[in-house]
Amino acid sequence: MDLSTPVGRLRAWLDMYLADHGFVRAVYNNFHDLGGGMYRASQPSPTQIRRYRRRYGIRSIVNLRGVHEFGSYAMERQVCHELGIALHDIRLHSRIPPSPQRVREIRELFETIEYPALMHCKSGADRAGMGAALYRIFRLGHPVEAAARELSWVYGHFRRARTGVLDFVFANYLAHAAHTPIGFADWIDTVYDDRELKARFRESGWASLIVDRVLHRE
Repeated sequence: MDLSTPVGRLRAWLDMYLADHGFVRAVYNNFHDLGGGMYRASQPSPTQIRRYRRRYGIRSIVNLRGVHEFGSYAMERQVCHELGIALHDIRLHSRIPPSPQRVREIRELFETIEYPALMHCKSGADRAGMGAALYRIFRLGHPVEAAARELSWVYGHFRRARTGVLDFVFANYLAHAAHTPIGFADWIDTVYDDRELKARFRESGWASLIVDRVLHRE
């Protein structure tokens, strides 16, 4: 969206708050400290980004929504440029397990970005939960079973919906490692098949109805 004119900025603002449900995030941004200089949240508004910059010294933002057409992205990109915050766009999906290549890209990103950093998706529940779990595994060295708790109802994640396919990734690793010890990164490189895993996953219908029709998760 064109933010160079008052009309363009108004359109972007309305799109961010109405079409992209920013009015909900203005009340609750699902913000949490992961340790090591990383925070997780839902899509932040420009005002929230400025606040996090002042309060936590944020120097990088990892946008797990990738580049998108909502006004929230255009405004996020502009305020990051204004404040000198590095914006990294990398797309995860809430109902599709990440490919091995995408997991490796995220791992490399955690090793190269400047901290303190903020990681977000739209609601801060599913993709932010997956990103937070991977951060704890790769950057903090936490056990997979503990890191997978970032995917929790506490953050608004529903494992019995189609979004539970993200939990299924870690459950499959833990099941495999129980009889064939292997590190998570090696399992991703040599065993993990995201398409096969997605084909095996089954969700509970009522939970998917809530996530898809009521919460409008991406």
